[in-house]
Amino acid sequence: MGTIAKVLQAGKMSYGSALRLQQLLADCHKVSNGIQDTLILVEHFPVYTVGIRSKDYSQETEEKLVSLGADFYRTNRGGLITFHGPGQLVVYPILNLKNYKPSIRWYVSQIEQTVIDVCGKLGIQAETSPHTGVWVGDRKICAIGIHGSRFITTHGLALNCNTDLDWFSYIVPCGIEGKEVTSLTREMEREVTIEEVVPVFLNSFSKLFGCIVCDFPKEDADQIFKDIRKDDKTLN
Repeated sequence: MGTIAKVLQAGKMSYGSALRLQQLLADCHKVSNGIQDTLILVEHFPVYTVGIRSKDYSQETEEKLVSLGADFYRTNRGGLITFHGPGQLVVYPILNLKNYKPSIRWYVSQIEQTVIDVCGKLGIQAETSPHTGVWVGDRKICAIGIHGSRFITTHGLALNCNTDLDWFSYIVPCGIEGKEVTSLTREMEREVTIEEVVPVFLNSFSKLFGCIVCDFPKEDADQIFKDIRKDDKTLN
């Protein structure tokens, strides 16, 4: 039997709640070798996040972005600034890389190849570039920013499905000048929803990581959401 990855469908959730959810599951990994890997699938309310080089962004920049109606978070993931919001499939794999290959470089590459496989199944030719993430020509369709601690991963990827791309116009996405951002909807010239993409993504992830994906047990999920709901009234 292969490695099992449980799929936790979190629905719409604030970024702060997602951080707590990730940390809860990552902490469980570190205290118990028996816990299984989890893929958190979530759609965020508008939020700008920056990675470990957060000093590149001043308080004035933060206040400007917040004035647009988005939250702003400084995080411990890799990468620079990006946007998360409605119409974007965000996936946070909480994995023990010792179940696969204990290499962060390998892990990032597998995430990229998973998204490329998803795009290919939808008829879009995507590729990697010297910059982390997945691209369609010079247009970035998926941002990747991860954190690893004792080979337990947090953070992850954000694939633009039918995202309002205007949110990206207020930043230099991932700090890369002269590049555009795109979405599955824009590239396919039709509406592509998160709901359509999820099963395709899970199939590709299972193939690229050589694992079996299954639903997160409902009772366990309900308890986890109850624990973090105490602090966040926006959680569905």
